[in-house]
Amino acid sequence: MGLALVMVSSCAKKKTDTIIITKKPAPAAHKPTIHKMGDYTQTRPVAWMGNKYTVESSLAADDSLPLASDGATRYYDNRIRLRIVRADGSEFFSRSFTKSFFRDYVDDASYRDGALLGIVFVRASGNRLLFAASVGNPDKSSDEYVPLVLRIDNFGNVTVFKDTRLDTESDTQQDDEDDGV
Repeated sequence: MGLALVMVSSCAKKKTDTIIITKKPAPAAHKPTIHKMGDYTQTRPVAWMGNKYTVESSLAADDSLPLASDGATRYYDNRIRLRIVRADGSEFFSRSFTKSFFRDYVDDASYRDGALLGIVFVRASGNRLLFAASVGNPDKSSDEYVPLVLRIDNFGNVTVFKDTRLDTESDTQQDDEDDGV
């Protein structure tokens, strides 16, 4: 009878399996990185029409705008806030600019893929303040852009035109009839 018990217990023993079946984890979805071109602020004192002003230009990436691209990398487009402040601290001019403001002055490819690259003060000329503006390839190492001139007169009126003159020292000494930068 002792032998019968041993046989029953050995038959009841299960084989151990060394195969383990699991699901391979799915690779994490690669979320493409969207780059910024770099925020900046420029503040410059300006003597204009016998008075002192401060010109402030602030560029910042804006994720609410359509993305720009250099063909391989995507970038946030920029919003630029331009302020002109009188010596007493009151605002003479304040406006926010995006690439869409310059739509009529750039080609389709620059508008579709490019970004607003900058607006910088150049000089005061008579009753106008002149700024260089550009829309183009968001890659900092690129030289593909459309040069523009933004002009603000003493009434706060803004006009824009393409900058067709070369950036030379003689330009600043020429008569400002056409207001080229």
